[in-house]
Amino acid sequence: MCGRFTRMYTWRELVALYRLTDPSPPSNLQPRYNICPTTTIDAVIQRDSNRVLEQMRWGLVPSWWNKPLKELRLATFNARAETVAEKPFYRSAFKHTRCLIPASGYYEWQTVGKEKQPYYFTRRDGQVLTIAGLWSEWTNPETDKPQNSCTMIITEPNKFVAGVHDRMPVILDEKQFEPWLDDSAVPASLVKMLKPTGERTLACHPVSKRVNSSRADGDDATLIEQVGL
Repeated sequence: MCGRFTRMYTWRELVALYRLTDPSPPSNLQPRYNICPTTTIDAVIQRDSNRVLEQMRWGLVPSWWNKPLKELRLATFNARAETVAEKPFYRSAFKHTRCLIPASGYYEWQTVGKEKQPYYFTRRDGQVLTIAGLWSEWTNPETDKPQNSCTMIITEPNKFVAGVHDRMPVILDEKQFEPWLDDSAVPASLVKMLKPTGERTLACHPVSKRVNSSRADGDDATLIEQVGL
């Protein structure tokens, strides 16, 4: 699973990488070092042939969900690649509303005995990670207001990541952005994209166990610093 990640990228980086058409960023894009599920994150979607950055709840709420949000007790911040095309919570979004989720890095935990040691994964080349995602627009029955939400797709690990954890996010290359966002794409071709990234794409290092807590200060840049084991 991928349950925490970071954001240190700039608006200029996003515009260049995703060829965004927005004249200005939707937020000030301040660094965040411990982004948790159900908080608001950035997602790139396609609207009227234009790529735009939207703010979304991390944890997908299907458009057909007609109950209060507090009754959605499933963890929907990750969707498994093996079942995303068929599961009721994700299949419509997989067919019609896919997105790109930028990240500077993400955390994963290795179980050692009774302890869980966090590791921080980034791209070796220092570029922004692009994670395959799905999104949906849901109308809150309590407020009658629309809310966008999204999920990250996770898959089996490559050999490098398997040394720490048994899952990893689907990381897309730039050449895959267009077919992933194409609303006319054939589902079978999309499923073929849900594979582990190459062995040399990522780097990782151990970090402080303080990141184990969702209450860890999201402004604390020391959370991503390497620690000794």
